[in-house]
Amino acid sequence: MRGMPARPSDPQAMLLHGEETFLADEESRRVLEAWRRDLVSEFGEQNLDPGGVTAAKLQDAILQAPFLDPYRVVSVRGLAPRKADSLAPALAGLPDSTRLVLTVAGRLPASSPLLKAVQALPAGLVREFPKLKARALNDWASQRGRDLGLPANAAALVARSSPADAGVIDSELRKLAAYRESGYPLDQAALAALIAGGKEDEIFRLSDHLLPRPSGEAWRTARGLLRSGWQPTTVAYRLARHIALVLEVKARRDRGESLAEVQAALSEHPFVVQKAYETAGSVGEDRLEAGLKVILAYEWEVKSGQLDAELGLDGVLAKL
Repeated sequence: MRGMPARPSDPQAMLLHGEETFLADEESRRVLEAWRRDLVSEFGEQNLDPGGVTAAKLQDAILQAPFLDPYRVVSVRGLAPRKADSLAPALAGLPDSTRLVLTVAGRLPASSPLLKAVQALPAGLVREFPKLKARALNDWASQRGRDLGLPANAAALVARSSPADAGVIDSELRKLAAYRESGYPLDQAALAALIAGGKEDEIFRLSDHLLPRPSGEAWRTARGLLRSGWQPTTVAYRLARHIALVLEVKARRDRGESLAEVQAALSEHPFVVQKAYETAGSVGEDRLEAGLKVILAYEWEVKSGQLDAELGLDGVLAKL
């Protein structure tokens, strides 16, 4: 099947780079989602590991002809800047039947061979995402809040209370949107409770990404708490509290209690209970109990001097 030649307004190859890595990754997901709409088989897309990709592997992927699809989609997301330029030779023979997305976790200089290789393609597009600062970040936060249907004061409060990081702000805004969509009023009391501007909010984020398996966000949040001065054993204690909550909620759910009944029976905030209720449906009781045992063993080994507390916390997350 012949490939569909890309139009100038419809880039065939995209290189997304810059210091605002969250926005670059978000744009790559948007582009890939749009391209997937035309695919009809599972063979039409190939995502390469940024850590193991080489020019030869990338070239092999982009030279493969589509089977049932109008074109193939190839992506490499999260490339280290120091490795990106080594892939430039692979783009020399990019066929019309392949669409390519590359994202770099950092900024490439104008002299970058990879940047120049994409620019040299007839339908190649390079986009840089510079770090959003001050007013630009506030304006972005306001627009993202509007997109999520949040009141202007909520977006402004998130921007003031959060680190100057688009990814963190987006996560906070989506948390507020989820809270509101669950039927709870987003009043000043709720905003004060949900936007702590401190570590309780990060504990919420850590818990939200802990089960059924710790995600990358859980690891990043845990390390951020440690850098900010939290003791590893305190973080472990909060993890145990969350797992214990999910375990209790799961037991009630399995007995046939509704969400409203569980919320009425427990002292935690209804939204926290709702999140635990949703999580309880995707994780087994055995795994939750095993997680509590892992944390208990960690605390004993730290207190007895057998284990470094910070390194051991990484081990806890790996075993959950």
